[in-house]
Amino acid sequence: MFKTKMTEMLGVEYPIVGGTMMHISNAEFTAAISNAGGLGILASAIYQSREAFGEALDQLLELTDRPFAVNLNLFPMMRPIDNNDYLDVLLEKGVKIVETSGHSAPEELCARFKEAGLTWIHKCVGVRYALKVQEMGADIVTVVGYENGGATGKLDIGTFVLVPRVVETLQVPVIGGGGVSDGRGLVALLALGAQGVIIGTRLLVTKEAPIHDKLKEALVHANEVDTMLVMRSIGATHRVWINAAARKVAELEANQAGLPEILNVATGEKAKKMYREGDLDVGIISCGQGIGIAHDIPTVKELFDRIMKEAADVARGLVRN
Repeated sequence: MFKTKMTEMLGVEYPIVGGTMMHISNAEFTAAISNAGGLGILASAIYQSREAFGEALDQLLELTDRPFAVNLNLFPMMRPIDNNDYLDVLLEKGVKIVETSGHSAPEELCARFKEAGLTWIHKCVGVRYALKVQEMGADIVTVVGYENGGATGKLDIGTFVLVPRVVETLQVPVIGGGGVSDGRGLVALLALGAQGVIIGTRLLVTKEAPIHDKLKEALVHANEVDTMLVMRSIGATHRVWINAAARKVAELEANQAGLPEILNVATGEKAKKMYREGDLDVGIISCGQGIGIAHDIPTVKELFDRIMKEAADVARGLVRN
């Protein structure tokens, strides 16, 4: 019932992509998403070396025989990355799908994508960016609206406007996201012309998500107003869960603090400490408004099967009505 251009091109069962999340989208979690019928995406930037990244890919290939992708991160980072090195490794391991995301299009990489025959997905937050990567040869474009967790860009356009605008402008298939947490959201995005959905925040509260149980419990009891935007002052706007660290970042920005002071609070090392130890205020975590409709902690497979059943029920109900 929900076979789309996306499922055909990527060879996945469901039109669902698991959003790449720093320090969370490791080999085990990526495999869980792919094994549940979606497209898991490995975050290459969480690995400190070519060797560590190669080992993660080997592990992933052992854990799943289903399609998955690798994300190449184009955002500014404290530790600069040469994505050509990571591209070398993923090609050596036979990866077929690559996702890019960041402040700029990967002009120096896209020729290598095409030469290698990779299916290239680019994630962005606006029509003009989507048009640019289509012209560069992107096979699929992902766009996420203002509701989403993590990087929101600077256009502040909601999902229900952004997705149809991009769909009507591009010739390549579009994956949409921002606030999608259940089957109702999936049907809505398909109705807007998307060929699939990207889900990140809802996956945080699954059994396989590699974050502390205390954090999962806090998130599953959060609602749609428990997120805020931070780091706009440094050109890196992110929607995050409201906690002490997020409030501290906002306070620093209000006092016109510089980049080092802000990043000292928002550093990935502090986020990893929160994920490992369950200290709910030590770091920030990307979180979208869709957390307000995440009410339990299922396995990824249970979640995806439920989403697809609900989507089918919703679609049939619309036809009857």
